[in-house]
Amino acid sequence: MSGHLTTVAGVTVDTRHWIGGERVASAATFTDHSPIDGTVLGEIARGTATEAEAAVAAAKAAFPAWAATSREERARLLHAIADGVERRLEDLAVVETADNGALLRSHRRGVMPRVAHNFRFFADWLLTLGHEDFDTRGHTNHVSWDPAGPCVLITPWNAPLMLATWKIAPALAAGNTVVLKPAEWTPMTASLLADIAAEAGLPAGVFNVVQGLGSEIGDALTSHPDVRRISFTGSVPTAKHIAASAAANLTPLSLELGGKSPLLVFADADLDLAVDLAVEQYDNAGQVCLAATRLLVEESVAEEFTRRFAEKAAELRQGDPRELPTDIGPNIHERQLEKIDGFVRRAIEAGARAVIGGERLAGQFYAPTLLTDVAQDSEIVQEEVFGPVLTLQTFRDEAEAVRLANDTRFGLAATLATGDQERAARVTGQLVAGTVWVNCFFVRDLQAPFGGSRHSGVGREGGTWSFDFYCDVKNTVTAPKGWKDHG
Repeated sequence: MSGHLTTVAGVTVDTRHWIGGERVASAATFTDHSPIDGTVLGEIARGTATEAEAAVAAAKAAFPAWAATSREERARLLHAIADGVERRLEDLAVVETADNGALLRSHRRGVMPRVAHNFRFFADWLLTLGHEDFDTRGHTNHVSWDPAGPCVLITPWNAPLMLATWKIAPALAAGNTVVLKPAEWTPMTASLLADIAAEAGLPAGVFNVVQGLGSEIGDALTSHPDVRRISFTGSVPTAKHIAASAAANLTPLSLELGGKSPLLVFADADLDLAVDLAVEQYDNAGQVCLAATRLLVEESVAEEFTRRFAEKAAELRQGDPRELPTDIGPNIHERQLEKIDGFVRRAIEAGARAVIGGERLAGQFYAPTLLTDVAQDSEIVQEEVFGPVLTLQTFRDEAEAVRLANDTRFGLAATLATGDQERAARVTGQLVAGTVWVNCFFVRDLQAPFGGSRHSGVGREGGTWSFDFYCDVKNTVTAPKGWKDHG
């Protein structure tokens, strides 16, 4: 580290804010550690209300010109950012792995290419956005999407850059300016993205990055009267705090929150496929909001399913996420590990049985865990753990499966394994979830709506739904008469 620059996996990262097209320092810093081995990655500028005010002011000042920029030019610049992401894909991948501990092979092959795709998709969608005019008793209705204004985007640590660009790309495409507040545990790639956006030619103030600790900077952003949209991905308690902060200005919110999603396995399912789907829920050390952490298995196949699951899970390799054979890297932070372990210990004390796992390992690792003999109303079944911990319950029939699946305050996603198409249609129609996967998992097209029901969120993003949120949607009704002849 030297001054405001640090080196992460051989890549130079500026640890200051990016505000109004310039690097801005803060009076204080906070330390960013790698979850892989505890290495100090850098001292990060610790923003307060001062930096929040400056970032919103920069976004507000840049908004009129950016909103007036043609769709074609905005799309061109978004594609230029995507080009920059692709040029620096390896830098982004190694820095993100160092910062959040997810698999380097996943960042190289899937995550960072998806970051570039996020920008390209919304750039292209912008150019096709529009409805045909329609008639009402001879009057013409024309729907348009007007840019809303400065947007505050608050993003999580489990997939920092990909989840951030799900928000950044449509907000910028819509003609808005952005203030991004990345998670304090994983700020590094947001700083690199600021460099990439500047190199692509994005005007100063259109994209800003401020770093900080929780409400020290967050409250000033979410309560600011000049902010026109707030999008947040994270926990339910934080979302409630943000909603209360935004209420005074009636700032529209998009909230993608937690989940306690079910995987329903029926006796007619391809059992090998069902087991593969279940083991896949340990992806990213269980730090996936969409993960189907509640395995609901039909009684007649539960014993065989459990046996095959334990055998398959035993093949997973935990270790350094930078090494190609590794399947599961570390959990993000000591605080998160303590939370995970607390959930498991309390469940076992209450009578749960660990089929596999159930313990902390050396470093910041938690053993992949499957708990059975759990009550439906127990903490471990009802609350989000956000670690490599699954529960298994059995059901007798379709009605009980649906009842157990829906018996939660969450409703983000659900996964269904069955060989019966009619059953699939019947059951998915009854599940409370924003996304349902049938005989697959984690397949997402950006054209599709994404979001949760109940305590899993408010609103939908993706495709036109993103523009509906990031714009003030206007309908103009024009009478067929009243025009003067200027000829």
